[in-house]
Amino acid sequence: MITTDRSEFRAALPSGGRLIGLDVGTKTVGTALCDAGWSFASPATLIRRTKFTKDKEALIAMIAQQGVRGLVVGLPLNLDGSESPRSQSTRAFARNCADLGPILLWDERWSTVAVERTMIEQDMSRAKRAERIDNLAAAHILQAAIDALVMA
Repeated sequence: MITTDRSEFRAALPSGGRLIGLDVGTKTVGTALCDAGWSFASPATLIRRTKFTKDKEALIAMIAQQGVRGLVVGLPLNLDGSESPRSQSTRAFARNCADLGPILLWDERWSTVAVERTMIEQDMSRAKRAERIDNLAAAHILQAAIDALVMA
């Protein structure tokens, strides 16, 4: 199941469980994990993109190791809410991962900008920001989703 409807996703996971958040880029996939009670999200392991089969194997291993029950994938929309080629690429990635569990596509507009601003405020060097931004963006996306899911 792949959906943008948080109620439908919530219904697919009636007893909750750990979720993994993904910020799918062209060179990396940022990941984040949340607790089974959907309280907080934290950055996890960065996956450097190679071939899709290897990327998926890395996701499968992480999902198995962490006991993940569902996926939240950041959907990069244009500022006006329309879809872009990156949106379509992300949807294709999600379709190829549909066998890993229920997937919630979550609007990720402004997530990278928000995370970058926070890192700049913390006076983090440009190199450290580049190294951490994808996983922190995944955590930002996942936190927004679980906050909304708890309200649903």
